[in-house]
Amino acid sequence: MEKFEAIGKLAGGIAHDFNNVIGAIMGWAELGEEEVPAESRARTLFLQIRQQSERAARLTQQLLAYARRQVLTPRNLNLNEIVSEAMALLQRATGEQVEIKTVLASDLRTTKADPAQIEQVLLNLCFNARDAMPNGGHLLIETRNANLDEEYCRRNGSIAPGDYVRLSVSDDGIGMDAAVIEKIFEPFFTTKEKGKGTGLGLATVFGVVKQHLGHIEVYSEIGTGSIFRVYLPTIEAAAEARREIEEVPVRGGTETILLAEDHEGLRQMSHEALAALGYSIVLARDGREAIEKFEADSRNISLVVLDVVMPRLGGPGALERIRGINPAIPVIFTSGYSEESDLLSSLVSHGRALLLQKPYPPKDLARKIRDILDKAAR
Repeated sequence: MEKFEAIGKLAGGIAHDFNNVIGAIMGWAELGEEEVPAESRARTLFLQIRQQSERAARLTQQLLAYARRQVLTPRNLNLNEIVSEAMALLQRATGEQVEIKTVLASDLRTTKADPAQIEQVLLNLCFNARDAMPNGGHLLIETRNANLDEEYCRRNGSIAPGDYVRLSVSDDGIGMDAAVIEKIFEPFFTTKEKGKGTGLGLATVFGVVKQHLGHIEVYSEIGTGSIFRVYLPTIEAAAEARREIEEVPVRGGTETILLAEDHEGLRQMSHEALAALGYSIVLARDGREAIEKFEADSRNISLVVLDVVMPRLGGPGALERIRGINPAIPVIFTSGYSEESDLLSSLVSHGRALLLQKPYPPKDLARKIRDILDKAAR
């Protein structure tokens, strides 16, 4: 655990800085793409830049997941829903040689988790199982309720006794020996051929499970197969229905927005994108400057966009001072790193602020701004 913590801090720090750089590249490419004719070579090149930046963003998200510094958006969910929704993709991705069977508990309890992250855990475990069966085989996905007693938790460490839901993924593939099992959750460790994998799949699984205060165990034998069991804590609540995300057109406005972002490239890109939509933008490089700019023009500023982690003063601290001037000012926090303060978590969970995860395309920021301004005007 100490080794994982040390590597996690390094990976998290790298991913946090990369998120800002990638976000700027992604944004400038999107803006450039809109400036050139639809059928031009330049548009194709901008599209390629944007696609590659999105690929880089996925890699940084994997590093942040391993480091347990992902920005999570949890809800009360039933794991059976995650398995059922993933089945179509899994059947296509594993091919006809792999037979997939599910055994899902009808009385499965609720867990509070980020559905996108838990789906990633399931997919990574299933893809790992598929790769362990090059000539085909059987893949079994199971869910059930479980209780981990004090003796189990004492032997496994870093997990509290209590009620859990268990997600199991097993295969009858080539299996692993003890030396491989000891390293499988380390980032960039892989037994695959060079170029066949990043070695981040199981590392991501490990990080996501730990960030959800869960536990993962693995049992494997050479020539017999492997089984991975993921335990997530239960809660006394009903599962929430899945929220459908509707893509709305990007609309601008004439309001004044205070934008505080310490990364120069992101700050300039966001300014360019929002100004093109008609907004007046007041820029700040850190939380203290954001407070000064707001104090100087509080009557005209309709919304503030605050980066969570900034020098001198971060977004949550700056908002506390800003809302001392105008308690009703709408706010959007931007963050690619989950070490937010308790204040930020409270504001977002109680609906007093929105959170936009980095790296984000300019259109996503514009949609959130328009949505929150329209709601504030009602």
